[in-house]
Amino acid sequence: MKLRTTVAAAGLAGAMALTTACSGADTTRPAGSGATADAAQLTLTPTTAKAKGEVPTVNWLLEDEPDSLDLDTQGGSAGRTVLSNVCERLYQLQPDMSVQPSLVRQATRPDARTLVLALRDGVTFHDGSAMTADDVLFSLQRHARPDMEQSDEFDNVAGMTTTGDLEITITFKQPDALFTKALAGDAGLVYNREQVEKSGKDFGTPGQPDACSGPYRLGDWKSGDSIVINRSDTYWGEKPLTQQVVFRWADDSAMVNALKTGAADGTYADSISTAAALRGTKGLDQHYGPSTAALALIPTERGGLADPDIRRALALTLDRAGIARSGYGGLVEPWATPVGSGAWGYEKGAFAAAQEQLTGAPARPGADDIAEAKKLVENAEAAPDKPIVIGTDSSQGRLVIANAVRAALQQIGLKGQIKTVPPAEYGEFYGDKEARAGIDVLVADWYISKSDPIGFYDNGLSDSSNNWVGYRSPEYDSKVKEAMRTLDDKKRAALVIDVQRRFSEAAVWIPVAQMPTALVIDDKLTGPPASMAYLYYPWAAALGAK
Repeated sequence: MKLRTTVAAAGLAGAMALTTACSGADTTRPAGSGATADAAQLTLTPTTAKAKGEVPTVNWLLEDEPDSLDLDTQGGSAGRTVLSNVCERLYQLQPDMSVQPSLVRQATRPDARTLVLALRDGVTFHDGSAMTADDVLFSLQRHARPDMEQSDEFDNVAGMTTTGDLEITITFKQPDALFTKALAGDAGLVYNREQVEKSGKDFGTPGQPDACSGPYRLGDWKSGDSIVINRSDTYWGEKPLTQQVVFRWADDSAMVNALKTGAADGTYADSISTAAALRGTKGLDQHYGPSTAALALIPTERGGLADPDIRRALALTLDRAGIARSGYGGLVEPWATPVGSGAWGYEKGAFAAAQEQLTGAPARPGADDIAEAKKLVENAEAAPDKPIVIGTDSSQGRLVIANAVRAALQQIGLKGQIKTVPPAEYGEFYGDKEARAGIDVLVADWYISKSDPIGFYDNGLSDSSNNWVGYRSPEYDSKVKEAMRTLDDKKRAALVIDVQRRFSEAAVWIPVAQMPTALVIDDKLTGPPASMAYLYYPWAAALGAK
């Protein structure tokens, strides 16, 4: 999928739950240390030190129980956290967020609209059968079905066929720079056709075996209690150090308690407040890694922020450093774009330099920023004459942002009004135009599933369903579409940086902060990635004793 909102919302392209601002934990004074982190000093590292010793069992926490382990029919970060160790993909997202071939041995492009995938030989599924080109084609065709989660990744595909015993050829309507990145996600999952067809409609439910070839095989799934994965003795690759991983699920407070008491050995903290509450806890290590996730303000159709000068003024005045400290324990970093640095899966230096050149979203506004913002308001063609309504739920982080927005508006002579709704109603804002008809701007958090910023910036296209404010620019549209067709990374990066500048100057969305992935783990353990790659990379295969 192209865009993933962190709130399950009907009608949007994403429904992967990755709630980053939950209530119940005081992030201003983390329980372990009594001190707030300094976001400016927070180092993001892709992975942890290599493990050296074997471990019989590790107890791991998820934010909730997966609804299904068939990611074609029910996407979710909990299911991905489990299945990234069980099911392999044609390409693999690496801890540094780059993409490499995995079940693909070699990829060639006879021309810009043709991709030939030579498949790895010697791969066996967990039932002992060999992976074939037929299994791969079956899997791709299943993902592409209109009723499946990943169907939009195949919109540009003209045809898929087997062209050899271990070869698949894919043709495109036009060049597609993001397709191999999609194959590192759920669009590239490879299933044992015989097993999927045997399980039928029950595939992915408790009691059914997996149909995969990864380093772990699915064990017992006790609905409402736990999911177990066991090291696969038939795995074709390197043998994992940890023999068994037992997954259980808990809300924020229960998760904090389980990790503090040693009842659980680790988690990828979906709520950044969980990590903040555990900072400095004896016996636990924390690691922070790159992610595509970011906090942002999304102007709506209602019109309070319809004037781009008003949006620019708000962007200049917002105290991002204060938000990071007060709302998120210092574990988010003030950021000038609405997509995290984990999206920089290539040409990292170019993207980092371009980020530094953006001046419209300061971490802490100075006197010059405030003065410029006031001028923008004075000269605006359509300054609002009513309070700007800020939509949020009651979670601490979002409330801190909403209050910061109101304070920023007051500094530039405008009024803000906060509308707080229950979490379920808040989720409706994303996908239902009528639900957000009463708000001017939404306090939001998002991530994209691909490590390429262009996977975010299509939200500024004139016809995008996520372009609520109605930004229109033929030049922007043309640049975005050209970037999506450009296969050369360096050339595509240059196009994306230009697109990013245009998006930022128009303040289509107003960036707030980037959110890292937070890994909390027993201090005797090490090895897994610290980055967002854990959703797609076999992280448990690298887990072991220090």
